[in-house]
Amino acid sequence: MPDSNKTILQKANGAITAGDHEGFLMHCTDDTEWTFVGEQTLRGKAAVRQWMATAYKTPPVFQVRHLIAEADFVTALGTITLPEEGGGTTDFEYCDVWRFRAGKMAALTAFVIKPLAAV
Repeated sequence: MPDSNKTILQKANGAITAGDHEGFLMHCTDDTEWTFVGEQTLRGKAAVRQWMATAYKTPPVFQVRHLIAEADFVTALGTITLPEEGGGTTDFEYCDVWRFRAGKMAALTAFVIKPLAAV
C-alpha cells in the first residue's frame, strides 16, 4: 500500500504542475482536510478547489528530494517554486505529510517556509 500511495501522490502532483486542478482533486476524498501549519485549514474538496483557483493560478513547480511512505502516510520533502504577484518567483522549502484513506488523499499537514537565504 505505501508504494501505491506514493504513485498516487506523484500522479496528483503531476496534474498540479500541468495546471489540472480537477485531475489533482480526483485523487482526494470529498472530505479531504488540508492544514497549512500556522496559516489555515481547508475542509472539503470544494474549499481546496476554491483555494487552488487563486493560489495555483499559475502552476507551482515541485522539486521533491525525498518521498517517504509508511502505512497510510506519504511524506514529501522538497522545494516548491511559486509565482509572485508582480512577476518572478519565490522558492519555499516544504514538508507535506499526506494521510491516505481507501487509495485517496484524505488529509494534508503542510509546513512551508521561506529559507533564510531567500529572506
